[in-house]
Amino acid sequence: MKENPFSSLQSQNPISQAQESVENVRRAVNQAQSHPREETIQNARNAIKKAENAIAQAEGRMNQEPIDRAKESLEQDRADLEHVENQFK
Repeated sequence: MKENPFSSLQSQNPISQAQESVENVRRAVNQAQSHPREETIQNARNAIKKAENAIAQAEGRMNQEPIDRAKESLEQDRADLEHVENQFK
């Protein structure tokens, strides 16, 4: 079965990867909020690190707007996770 070349190109786009990483952070933080355990909190921390790396890779690309939105979303997720961590302690 042949793969779609367009989805392959999109998945390799650093901006798309950064956006996807930030979406993964949102899911991980939601999981930590609904099930505040060390494991879910650590998963969210790991997702944040991956998203930070993906954003760093996408910096300086042609269109900075989606990267700026991803950064804003990541900051909100980071604050939400910090709130969960403070309640968990």
